[in-house]
Amino acid sequence: MNKIRLLLAEDQGMMRGALALLLGMEEDIEVVAQVAAGDAIVAAAVEHRPDVALLDIELPGMSGLDAAALLRERVPGCRVLILTTFGRPGYLRRAMEAGAAGFLVKDGPVEELAQAVRRVLAGETVVDPVLAAAALSAGPNPLTTRECEVLTASVDGATVADIAARLHLSESTVRNYLSSAIGKTGTRNRAEAVREARQRGWL
Repeated sequence: MNKIRLLLAEDQGMMRGALALLLGMEEDIEVVAQVAAGDAIVAAAVEHRPDVALLDIELPGMSGLDAAALLRERVPGCRVLILTTFGRPGYLRRAMEAGAAGFLVKDGPVEELAQAVRRVLAGETVVDPVLAAAALSAGPNPLTTRECEVLTASVDGATVADIAARLHLSESTVRNYLSSAIGKTGTRNRAEAVREARQRGWL
């Protein structure tokens, strides 16, 4: 029997080890690569040629969502299954746009996860049903790509001048984007806008 070759990306060592152990106990699954950072995913996939990549979203170096989009280009035969602690509707929408074949929240039983791996390899799309319903009711991300970039750049308390220099924009343009993002998120300032956008999975 040909085993399903699985790449596992998870930054928490204990969680990564537990998932690798539990999934490796399945007769038809072999964990061929484990990585702790998002920017190591594509290189590991190119080297090991997994059938399925099981990716966390919030990883150092690069998010699992960005890595999923790169995998679609570099290793198109690899199916992507997102597994996250954060069941945010915006994350689900972004995962699907990045080409992911599945999206599950970490609190489910490992048997369901193993079955999801099999199902995405068989060509199915597997999505946590509660999250799918929430994503439909939440609607699309109202923020433009530039508004998301400006909010992301302001996370570490950067000044308008810092953000403008980092993104090669004028300061007045940065202020306009911030003002627009604050309005769309229904918040009072950029710190609240960042928090709200993250909570909804838009950043």
